[in-house]
Amino acid sequence: MPSTEAAARELQDRAALWSVGEIPASDVVSAACDALVAGLDSPGLRMLSACTRAEADYDVHDLLPQALDELGLVLHPATSEAGQEAAARALARRMLAGELRPWELTFRINRRYGHELPLTARLAELDDEYAFLEFGGDRAAAEIDAEVTAEARRLAAVR
Repeated sequence: MPSTEAAARELQDRAALWSVGEIPASDVVSAACDALVAGLDSPGLRMLSACTRAEADYDVHDLLPQALDELGLVLHPATSEAGQEAAARALARRMLAGELRPWELTFRINRRYGHELPLTARLAELDDEYAFLEFGGDRAAAEIDAEVTAEARRLAAVR
């Protein structure tokens, strides 16, 4: 069973990813269920975790802010810099957990934010370097992977 801190972080990460369209609402509901099992509890969290997959797309939008607020967690607006950074950090943690490959992280970051988000600008540059590999770039993929992993660790550590 995950710790309450880990469950709270996962719920907040999934909320950030859902808000920018990276994951479906049902993944947020699953994280709410996991948070209850881990020992977190609030009326809003119970209501959120009770959503069916069919209800999630309609109800998460209304239920999630209350549940997070009751737990002392934050859902930043998706279009704000804080919201974009929260989603980028969540993606970095997913890569470090083995859910994404390094090139997938850079591709998603570059596609979503380009070189405009200061926190993730280096990942966007590394995505460009992956693209150069197709044209005989002078770096090895493993070298770029290692740099992406280091950047992901940096992002995951930022709160």
